[in-house]
Amino acid sequence: MSEYMTSIRERIGSDLLLTPAAGVAVFDERDRMLLARHVDTGMWATVGGAMDPDESPAEAALRELAEETGLSAEIVGLVGAYGGPKCRVTYPNGDQTSYVAIIYVARLLGGEPLLQRDEIHEIGWFTAAEADALPKRIEMHDIVPDCFKAWAALS
Repeated sequence: MSEYMTSIRERIGSDLLLTPAAGVAVFDERDRMLLARHVDTGMWATVGGAMDPDESPAEAALRELAEETGLSAEIVGLVGAYGGPKCRVTYPNGDQTSYVAIIYVARLLGGEPLLQRDEIHEIGWFTAAEADALPKRIEMHDIVPDCFKAWAALS
């Protein structure tokens, strides 16, 4: 959690917090999408997280990718904006967050996988059929297919 979010949580405790976030669906040369299995839930999702003050959504998405996976990518399009009940999370410590997330589609540039182990258990590259079969957070049932559609539209 960023210093900014920590300072807010110190003031409001675990109460519900509306949080802007950004994520990125990175694709490799074989049209497979990168997904990450999160430590707190064991579920698979795109890479992303809360935005920092004065950070653009695109900057946040690429920062989260580098921090969580060690990889770098080039954003090539916008998938969409997501929010509502499916994007509400209660963390193991009781913190409640309602995310509004901007999701981008990106092309892998490189890097060596180096996972942020306190957040990400593992990463993998998946086809649409493989991703569909994974246990995913509820909002990812909408986001993941939209990411594959966005990538296909760019090809």
